[in-house]
Amino acid sequence: MDIVSIGNGTASKEAEIFVAELIKHVSRPVSYAVVSEAGASVYSASKLGAEEFPDYDVSLRSAVSIARRLQDPLAELIKIDVKSIGVGQYQHDMPQNRLTEVLTGVVEDCVNSVGVDLNTASPSLLSYVSGLNMSIAKNITAYRSKIKAFTSRDELLSVPKLGPKAYEQCAGFLRIIGGKNILDNTGVHPESYEAAQKLLKMFSLTAEDVKNGDLGLDKLVALKGEEKVANEIGVGVPTLKDIVSEIMKPGRDIRESMPKPVLRSDVITMEDLKEGMVMTGTVRNVVDFGAFVDIGVHQDGLVHISQICDEYIRHPSEVLKVGQIVEVKVLQVDLNKKRISLTMKGIEKE
Repeated sequence: MDIVSIGNGTASKEAEIFVAELIKHVSRPVSYAVVSEAGASVYSASKLGAEEFPDYDVSLRSAVSIARRLQDPLAELIKIDVKSIGVGQYQHDMPQNRLTEVLTGVVEDCVNSVGVDLNTASPSLLSYVSGLNMSIAKNITAYRSKIKAFTSRDELLSVPKLGPKAYEQCAGFLRIIGGKNILDNTGVHPESYEAAQKLLKMFSLTAEDVKNGDLGLDKLVALKGEEKVANEIGVGVPTLKDIVSEIMKPGRDIRESMPKPVLRSDVITMEDLKEGMVMTGTVRNVVDFGAFVDIGVHQDGLVHISQICDEYIRHPSEVLKVGQIVEVKVLQVDLNKKRISLTMKGIEKE
């Protein structure tokens, strides 16, 4: 399926209407999604943007960035100065050095939690991996171009300025798809490869079994006893659990469990909304008195804290978070004041 990515900035609704009308006349399936374009203009005019697309003008670089945000938002957003992404209206009143430090730390946590494909990652993405910096990241991509592709994590030790200590820190966060060792496509650290091999041998499993998935390894370990298995392969129980989890799903991306982008093929306006309509939306902001939800019209709807759930909650963040996909029902539409009241209660009963 072809998908059109539309930025949520100026004239986004007009662009959405145009695209929705256009795809009605296309013979093959086409959908569109609205994505955040925060910082896209900063990237397009940056030195990095010019290096990546020297033959493109600023507007085309922004378009590429917006499209890539639908493909892999993390890999694209790390190319932008964290302060340019937009983290609240009071961000400029905060100590800028401290703000940058905290935001950078959050980005590093995200990158390392997700993992990085060693053979496709940009220097910008690699630089956020634990143990690496921009200089080493550029050396990695230069060495990758020279050898065509990494086939083993051990090859990282041949990269200039990447010593044993940096390798020890970064190896577990770097993935190699289709490499010599299936464990290179998991979060298992090379230091634990021997233990992982012992674990597979214990239950007569092979690398091919790991590739095929559905090993049921967790059940086999539980049947034999976690502590007994951990002692036999020479690791602690927490490490054993991590190894089992990674072996069972090589190449997994933890983001797969998160809500998928809402794809649309038609656009609606506030005038189309009727009381009682049930719609799928995306939480855009969570505030003290409720949450604002994007339901596909130009104006976000408000789910008041009293309309989020039947149980008492002190703050909407106990139930909702930004980016979450939710089912909502239209309570009231005020066209004059451009307000949409929504509820999340009583939907399943209908």
